Formats: sequence, C-alpha cells, structure tokens
Amino acid sequence: MDAESNSISSQRSGNRRAAPPRPALQEAGSRPYMPPLSSGPRNPSAKCYGDRFIPERSAMDMDLAHYLLTEPRKDKENPAAASPGKEAYRKLLAEKLLNNRTRILAFRNKPPEPENMLTDLRSDAVQAKPAKQRRHIPQSSERTLDAPDLADDYYLNLLDWGSSNVLSIALGSTVYLWDASSGSTSELVTVDDDYGPVTSVSWAPDGRHIAVGLNSSDVQLWDTTSNRLLRTLRGVHELRVGSLAWNNSILTTGGMDGKIVNNDVRIRNNVVQTYHGHEQEVCGLKWSGSGQQLASGGNDNLLHIWDVSMSSSVQSAGRTQWLHRLQDHLAAVKALAWCPFQSNLLASGGGGGDRCIKFWNTHTGACLNSVDTGSQVCALLWNKNERELLSSHGFTKNQLTLWKYPLMVKMAELNGHTSRVLFMAQSPDGCTVASAAADETLRFWNVFGTPEAAPKAAAKASHTGIFNSFNHIR
Repeated sequence: MDAESNSISSQRSGNRRAAPPRPALQEAGSRPYMPPLSSGPRNPSAKCYGDRFIPERSAMDMDLAHYLLTEPRKDKENPAAASPGKEAYRKLLAEKLLNNRTRILAFRNKPPEPENMLTDLRSDAVQAKPAKQRRHIPQSSERTLDAPDLADDYYLNLLDWGSSNVLSIALGSTVYLWDASSGSTSELVTVDDDYGPVTSVSWAPDGRHIAVGLNSSDVQLWDTTSNRLLRTLRGVHELRVGSLAWNNSILTTGGMDGKIVNNDVRIRNNVVQTYHGHEQEVCGLKWSGSGQQLASGGNDNLLHIWDVSMSSSVQSAGRTQWLHRLQDHLAAVKALAWCPFQSNLLASGGGGGDRCIKFWNTHTGACLNSVDTGSQVCALLWNKNERELLSSHGFTKNQLTLWKYPLMVKMAELNGHTSRVLFMAQSPDGCTVASAAADETLRFWNVFGTPEAAPKAAAKASHTGIFNSFNHIR
C-alpha cells in the first residue's frame, strides 16, 4: 500500500487563514587512462607504417648485398691486418662504385602514410553523417506562478494543458484558466462547499470544453469560451472523482469507489460502459493515442489495461473485463504515459513504496524494463519529438528528471520545487512543461526544446464536433 499523505495539519490551516490571501497564478518572486602496449620508450618522431612490405627482388644487387654483409665482418675478425692503404681503398670503392649504398633490401614504392589514410576515413565519415549537436537543457524554470491552496494530495489530478494553449489548474474549490499566449488569468468556476473541493480537471480534445471532477462525486462539463455550465453528471460514482480521461466524445471517469466509467457526453443516458477491476481509488487514467486501449492505475498497486474490442465480451450488466492485470508495482500507480512513437508501449510510475518506472508491452502484458528512481514517481511525460521521458518526483529531491530512452540514462535533473512535484502538463507544441508542487508554486520548464514541425491543424479540426449536439440532448 502507498504511504502518501492526503491531509494537511490543522496548525498549517490556521496559519494560512491568518496570512493575507495570495492572488492565484501571479509571478512569484576526461578520458580514462590506457596503459601503453610496450614497456620501452617510444620515439614520437618515428613513423609506424603498419604491416610489413615485401622487398622487390628485381631492384636488388645480390653480389653487392653479399659484399656489404661479409666485408665488415672480415675487418672485425682481422683488425690488425687492415692497413691504411687498404682502408683508403675501401672508402674510395664505396664512394665511386657502391655510391655509398648501405641498405641491403630495396623497395619499389614508399609505404603510404597511415596518418593520411585515417584522416581520409574520418573526413568521409563526417561527410556521410554529420554530428548532431547536443541540445541545451535549461536548469532553471522560465517562469514561476503562485498557486495558493493547491491540494497536497498524491491521488488527485489538478493540472491540464489544453490544445488551445490554455492551462487549467484547480486551487481548492476554484478552477483557474491561464492563457499561455497572452499570460492572462481568469476564474472559470468556484464550486460550493457542499460539492467541493475540485478533485480533477481534464480538457476535451477540442481545447474549448473542460471536465471538472468534484469531491461530491459529481462531474461538471463547462464551455470555457462562454463560461457556461453545459451539464452535470450525477450518480456515476459514489465517492470523489480523482481522475479523468477523454477519448473523442467519451469521458472516462475514475473514482475513489474503484469504478471506471465511460460516459458519452452527447446523450442523456451518459453511462455506456463500466470497468470493474480496482479495489481502491483510481488515481491514474490514460487513453492510448489510437483510442483502442485504456490504462488505469490505483491505490491498490494495480495497473490494468482495458481494450475497447473486449467491451462486448464477458459482459453482464455493463461490466467489462480487463485485457491485462499487472501487479508488479509495490505502491499506488498514478503516473501513466503512452509512448508517442510506439503505440503499444506504456510507462508507469509507482508511489513512495515502489519508486520505479516500468515499461510495458500492452499487447502481451510483458514488463520490458524497470528503473528504480530512488523517490516517489508522481507524473510522467514523453517528449513528442525525441526519445526522452520526463518524470517528476517527491522526497527527497522533489525534482524533475529527464531520461534518455531506452537506455534510461539521466540527461538532466531540474530543481526548484521545495516539495513533491505532484502534477505535470505539456504544452500543445510539446516544448514546455508545467509542473505544480505541494510548495504551492506552478513552474514552467523549456525542457523538450523546439519541435521539428508545427502541430497539424487537421488533428485539431477533427475534434471540433464533439459538443455540437448539446442543444439537442433529450
């Protein structure tokens, strides 16, 4: 079981009431040693020609070679017999007849310079594949905003960034909207104490409508352009709704009652499917990019994979059987992220008793890898443009860590938060990441760099008709 605390002490609450209220979303103040292959000293000026060369025999004078080999030996054997005249005759013979030749073996061609060969090979390799410059990753946040009354609750999901470049965050019983294009902040709704506080927020794919989960178990649907409440889903859950996920016009809700419900927001009888598999609160929900598989994580340390193709099989009273039930985590599973470049790859993160990031093949249910991060894993985000994964953590460092996939080598650690980083959201272009922590600050990080291509407008246009039938609900 996960040991994450969900409460705030009364003393802290009293101190907060005494302090003047803070406005929400305002600016806050060398190579390794290699031993030599030979023990003797090497002459740096000497050239090494690599492999041996075979002498050209047609360029040799064998008689001359025999003379050069035997004449010095005779002189050494009979040193007294050598007269001055004979020595002068030998020198004259060497000068006139032998042309001062002292080498016995002759080569037709000079061996090639190895340095030139290696240089050519290196130049060809550079031209074939130019070296990619390493991306600069800023170590500090670009902007910091105040987020007073942000709940220090591991099981909630209080931050989301919509496709219209508007960030939503729930602070207490109020949902705020921050426009990243203009930097302006607006208040969407403040719910009554009987229904609040807000326990989850999630943008619809069109970037205009937003779902708000409440502590009372209700779910509200809002039009942010007109600040109008479209409808309220009641009776779906018995306890608070801490997780939300969209799949086109289907809003999937996860509650503390352990139920997962698919709601078609276009029709009056919105409940179309119910998934039963978790015994405790559902704190993580994510649909795959194709919309064919749903991943759910709970406080019961379980991770489930649900497939829409199984919705009509093994059914009774609207219940759906899971595709995979994965029990490898040792703590609550909240952090979930589907890989953008491999449709059947899912990353999951465990709480304080587990501290691991695990990778799954959702077709087979096999665990591909597990990495112990050393601290509670609160959220996960994939880089849309590179094979990288970003994780946010709790005690002891409260950091964001960027990993290179699949080696899972740390590329950077981003520090700044002073308490566990509970929530993360990614901008529509994939460049910027927003992180919200229990220190009541919202920070923005340029961690993923500049995207190679702008998002396609066609993808956004395909979701514009989800709520067209709201005026015609029976």
